Amino acid sequence: MPKSPSSSAQAAREAVALKLRDMRLGAGLTVQGLASAGGWHHSKTSRIENAKTAPSARDIRAWCEACGMPEQAAGLIAQSLDAEAMYREWRLQVRSGMRHLQDSVVDFFRATRLFRVYSSTLVPGLLQTEGYAAALLTSIADFRQVPVNDGPAAAAARVERSRIILEPGHRFLLLVEEAVLRVQIGDEQAMAAQLGYLLTAGALPQVSLGVIPADTSNRCHWPIETFHVYDDRLVSVELTSAEVNITEPAEIALYLQAFEQLRSMAVYGADARALITRAIDALDQDQT
Repeated sequence: MPKSPSSSAQAAREAVALKLRDMRLGAGLTVQGLASAGGWHHSKTSRIENAKTAPSARDIRAWCEACGMPEQAAGLIAQSLDAEAMYREWRLQVRSGMRHLQDSVVDFFRATRLFRVYSSTLVPGLLQTEGYAAALLTSIADFRQVPVNDGPAAAAARVERSRIILEPGHRFLLLVEEAVLRVQIGDEQAMAAQLGYLLTAGALPQVSLGVIPADTSNRCHWPIETFHVYDDRLVSVELTSAEVNITEPAEIALYLQAFEQLRSMAVYGADARALITRAIDALDQDQT
């Protein structure tokens, strides 16, 4: 099983912190001496070396200058930026609303040939209808106390972004737990439309939609956090507080291994449609 994605991001921060600490020790500087040269309080040096505070580009340049190794600054700045990009807090990403998040990945989606998505909780964004997405994104904006709750506009942008599934040159391997079909997002009409769309989208030749039955007898992997794999170069993991982006090849390989195990338990085609139809029927019964 892949290790905690948040711990992967922290490990990347710690790698930068360790290099900075080794540089200081190699230069024969104390914590106080480095702080004096950098023009900050010694506690900041300790926080940086213990990976509790991320150094700015200016901090790293001053650090390298103080240690007599200014040529190391560019590489360490790049490494630090990569570490911070791995862990992106939602509260920082949605300060100006939800819509820009949808628009920001359009070009990246177009450059991706193979999408692999596993979700244990929600219909994947690529298959969400506007009604389902509006209810979901509005709820998320409320929960995260987004200053501008633009859930409906964000939903429209998400649906527009998802038209990528109709463009040639892309493949989509999408897995959901059966429970996803039973968790009602929005009202009954929105949920029924969403389940109906799964029947349509799942039949597209470029889309492989698998559903892992709740009562499967060959469970070889437990439900885990929602994740997306873009080609073989990036894994994006969704946590409650943040999005974690993983680019380390060994960790990507672990997520691909988990995906294949989960995929082996799913049903497809007529069997998947039967589970979706059963969820629609259960929804109809709840309305009567």
